[in-house]
Amino acid sequence: MQRKTPLTLIRVDRYNSTVSLRGFAAGSSPLRPIRIVLGWQVIATAILTLAFGFLWGAHAALSAALGGAVNVVAGGGYACMVAWGRASSVGEALRAIFRAEAVKIVLILVLLPIVLANYKDIVHVAFFTSFVITVAVFAAAVAVRELPED
Repeated sequence: MQRKTPLTLIRVDRYNSTVSLRGFAAGSSPLRPIRIVLGWQVIATAILTLAFGFLWGAHAALSAALGGAVNVVAGGGYACMVAWGRASSVGEALRAIFRAEAVKIVLILVLLPIVLANYKDIVHVAFFTSFVITVAVFAAAVAVRELPED
């Protein structure tokens, strides 16, 4: 007679914490994708700052740096809200994400006019190019994969 093994005894080495009932893996952080994307935003801002500085001078470089900084600060606010929101259900997780997105949008809506009103020598092309590119980089967070468990 052949012995049958129940499914609950089968060992599975890798779980996707997003869909697993086990929750987040001990070795990976739920904020890892956001930290990586914030780093990408800083790198993109630095590259754009250097490029616009080389092409159009110091005011263009500072404008590009400020355009990227608006999104880096807003992304940091998003990360803080996600870190503080501990969800035990899907509904709570969605509420936490919507609150974090609202904080990000409010920070952008507050910081954009502050920069535009206070920096009189702003180079609009550099500022808005850097701003739009860093928005697109933040949207790339979905492309960040989890670390494999070894």
